[in-house]
Amino acid sequence: MNVAIIGASGYTGLELIKILINHPKFDITYIANSTGEQNVQELHPCLKDVVNAEVQKADAKEVSKVADLAFLALPHKTSMSFAKELLELGVKVVDLSADYRLELETYEKHYCPHEDKEHIKDSVYGLPEYYKDELKGASLVANPGCFPTAALLALLPFIDYIDTNAQIFIDAKTGMSGAGKGLKEVTHFGHLNENCHAYNPFKHRHMPEIEEKVKLLKNVDCQINFVPHLLPITRGMLVSVFATLKDDVDVEKILEDSYKNSKFVRVRKEVVDLKSTAGTNFCDIFVAKNGKALFVNSSIDNLLRGASSQAVVNANLMCGFEEDEGIPKIAYVP
Repeated sequence: MNVAIIGASGYTGLELIKILINHPKFDITYIANSTGEQNVQELHPCLKDVVNAEVQKADAKEVSKVADLAFLALPHKTSMSFAKELLELGVKVVDLSADYRLELETYEKHYCPHEDKEHIKDSVYGLPEYYKDELKGASLVANPGCFPTAALLALLPFIDYIDTNAQIFIDAKTGMSGAGKGLKEVTHFGHLNENCHAYNPFKHRHMPEIEEKVKLLKNVDCQINFVPHLLPITRGMLVSVFATLKDDVDVEKILEDSYKNSKFVRVRKEVVDLKSTAGTNFCDIFVAKNGKALFVNSSIDNLLRGASSQAVVNANLMCGFEEDEGIPKIAYVP
């Protein structure tokens, strides 16, 4: 199947290229950004002598001539207008932005007015462990955010056993690549090196995404107290969930049973680390309890499982392929 990558300039666009050039079923026939007029090797020098393709200025009509599916690695708001046009031209879409992840009211409260309301109801949330059947044959997939991916995979198995009247806290730490490729004061070397800080505590846009998916999947209203932190590393994400159990239950068995058939969730017997998932689509999860106090620890690569490799897993399912075809599994260790 021929595929397009729109938004090739950023980190997630680069990761998509790196995955798809070796994919057994997908063939990249269109690479674009907002400007075009350069070779992909100029855009990403690390691809010299690996990929030789011209970067186009993004045009939906041109995409529809050469591709059956498009990956949109675009900012929110920009993505929805492009997705709308592609869908009307019969092109399947995997959107890596936030534009189709949330219900309309939640989206407009935390982002901006939505310009493609009619397609929101058609989108499938791209968390394969919980939406695999819906993903098969879908035309529009909303790829989850990196924080919600790691948080939901850790939290969802235990929702039925948690006292949701008590507080649920999620402490999340991410590498600076999660902030994007653009220059920012907080990702400047002099600020980030040997430093760590929380940002947007209780106000981050991914908090309502986590709450909404818990409600939709488990029919449970709960307050999520979410605090992200920026680490002085390039890639990786470590999430710690703290909650209160209603009863004394076997949390290890609950976790094992939840993911016994999942190809990309690995239940660990020890606390997880960043290196073991870096460069892969795996989510590693560890659980422990102290009486009724619950601790769940998860780790993902924020650029891969939190964005690009999960997008390709979703595309595999959309197109009737095996979910693990062409998906990276070997970690960047040491």
